[in-house]
Amino acid sequence: MSMKEVVQTTGAPKAIGPYSQAIRANGWVFASGQIALDPETQQPIEGDIAAQTERVFKNLEAVLKAAGTGLEKVVKTTVFLVDISEFAAMNEVYARFFKDNPPARSTVAVARLPRDRRVEIDVIALA
Repeated sequence: MSMKEVVQTTGAPKAIGPYSQAIRANGWVFASGQIALDPETQQPIEGDIAAQTERVFKNLEAVLKAAGTGLEKVVKTTVFLVDISEFAAMNEVYARFFKDNPPARSTVAVARLPRDRRVEIDVIALA
């Protein structure tokens, strides 16, 4: 029998649709994509791709902490960028959060993201 648990925290923005911040199931945590929203105001933060990527990781850290895990246990990420030419700037920030044993990653250029953000990242981690 499988167990599925919804993960919720006020340390990250509330879900802006019919989804959970994360799901913990069978030893895994599946975190929904995070965008650069301030968790206190639920409003987009100002700033370039580096500032937005930093906020995304702070949001992801809060969700993972609420699930009882952390970035060090992330095995897979997916990065969505509105402008692939911003990859290098995003990657500089990304690398600070995954210094040792970085997870597998896919990066995809997309036409648009919610709330007109520049980057969205989702993760899969060990619980």
